[in-house]
Amino acid sequence: MSTLPSLILRTAVRWIAPLLLLFSLFLLVRGHHEPGGGFSGGLIASTGFALLTFGYDLVTARRLLRVHPSALVLAGVGLALASGAVPMLGGQPFLTGLWVTIPLTGEAALKLGTPLVFDVGVYLAVIGATLAMLFAFAEE
Repeated sequence: MSTLPSLILRTAVRWIAPLLLLFSLFLLVRGHHEPGGGFSGGLIASTGFALLTFGYDLVTARRLLRVHPSALVLAGVGLALASGAVPMLGGQPFLTGLWVTIPLTGEAALKLGTPLVFDVGVYLAVIGATLAMLFAFAEE
């Protein structure tokens, strides 16, 4: 008897996992003005890798992640702390939002700020923590 998951599950995962990762990025970027953000986006991205683990195997999911989950946690927490500390350099309180406007064509402009950097840090930390737990359970 084969221990591989069904062909239907593997085929579905091949299509669904990339869509989940794309949707997680949408939630991450959308989270400043509407519901979403780093936490919910990170959980959706982790779900994509969880499906890869179930549809294929742990080795395939780890190979596609390309980074150890604990490195993602460390990078995410570091990025979140750094985004909070940047305002302190200018004498403002920790986690004060700072924005920079990048002019594009005509009247269009791109507004980036430390809240986005904080959300990216949360996104990475949630992916790393969730996958570290999932991979530990999958090894058992």
